[in-house]
Amino acid sequence: MARDEKAKAKKEQAKGKAKETVGRAVGNERLTAEGQAEKSKGDARQAKEKGKDVFRR
Repeated sequence: MARDEKAKAKKEQAKGKAKETVGRAVGNERLTAEGQAEKSKGDARQAKEKGKDVFRR
């Protein structure tokens, strides 16, 4: 299950980065903000999973 969550985190980070990049390229502030938020959500999920890994070992 941890792998699934880690994969979700990576997917969210990549999707967020892509949205942010496209938003900046076309000058769309809303899309840029959505991308940043999604990327941050992925970062938080990844940090949570890393914290779990520390306590498992």
